[in-house]
Amino acid sequence: MTSKIIGVGNYIPPETITNLFFDQHHFINKNGESLKEANDIIARKLKEITGIEERRYASEHQVTSDLGLIAAQRAIENSKIDPETLDYIIFAHNFGDVRFGTVQSDSVPSLASRVKHLLKIKNNFCVAYDVLFGCPGWIEGVIQANAFIRSGIAKRCLVIGAETLSRVVDIHDRDSMIYADGAGAAILEISDDNSGIQSHLSASYTLNEKDFLYFGKSYNNESCQDTKYIKMDGRKIYEFALVNVADAMKKCMDASGYSIDQLDKIIIHQANEKMDEAIVKRFYQLYDLPMPENIMPMVINKLGNSSVATIPTLLAMILDGELPSHEIKEGHVVLFASVGAGMNINSFVYKF
Repeated sequence: MTSKIIGVGNYIPPETITNLFFDQHHFINKNGESLKEANDIIARKLKEITGIEERRYASEHQVTSDLGLIAAQRAIENSKIDPETLDYIIFAHNFGDVRFGTVQSDSVPSLASRVKHLLKIKNNFCVAYDVLFGCPGWIEGVIQANAFIRSGIAKRCLVIGAETLSRVVDIHDRDSMIYADGAGAAILEISDDNSGIQSHLSASYTLNEKDFLYFGKSYNNESCQDTKYIKMDGRKIYEFALVNVADAMKKCMDASGYSIDQLDKIIIHQANEKMDEAIVKRFYQLYDLPMPENIMPMVINKLGNSSVATIPTLLAMILDGELPSHEIKEGHVVLFASVGAGMNINSFVYKF
């Protein structure tokens, strides 16, 4: 007995931000020195490394819970369930609701509680809570929902991943060009056939890796030093992810009972196109195999990195037929994987 996804939904914000948006930004390094390269060259190198040409930002009146609500409504509609039958609403995010033009995070009450309220669910025993697990938060929420369902604690769960990273970036840091906003959601319920989650794995590397992603001061020394923004050590993250994510994916795949030649798709956190390709290539090298063509769908070029939202957003796009070159059919085996602040890693193998 396990759990399966019976409905998905996403919300891709309306505001398209191209790389030209950053043309007039004053980029500074961590030492407070202006970058010598012109902004168009910085943008071109960003595209070469990450694949990002544009990203989506939420409208000024929207906050993270608003995005999550829309994705949840679409998942509920897609699954054709009565929301009153939900036992859990699990909302993965990292920074809470940050209103446009402010820097204050608002996470009380929880974003899950806000979504439950807006869904007008009367069932008091539908438990709503948030997950803070870095970019792998949505996968972790799915793993938790699966545990609740397998143990008999729950029969049906809604798992949401949403973020508005555009509200927590340092405009003087060129890494700000990576981040985006978005939301995705899925409904899970008990499965008594051979479909659903086949295996899963989670890990937290904190001894030496805790601060690879962190909240830090602006690179502009003249800015308010009490205000903090999302920061990362890209090189260390790349080196960490290349080895540890691929190893975790193999361990999860081996535990599923399926062989590598039975794997149809890999849905990986849309963090950095070159990094993701390197991870998947190394994953296949662990089996002494080349990376198959068309195994890894990517939408980061148009949507950017929306943290916890990237995987459920991509999943909904594929299942809704929005990516002509990728499809998931009944019987397909899909490996999901993510990495992010913590440093946290997780993965699960799913049979559709």
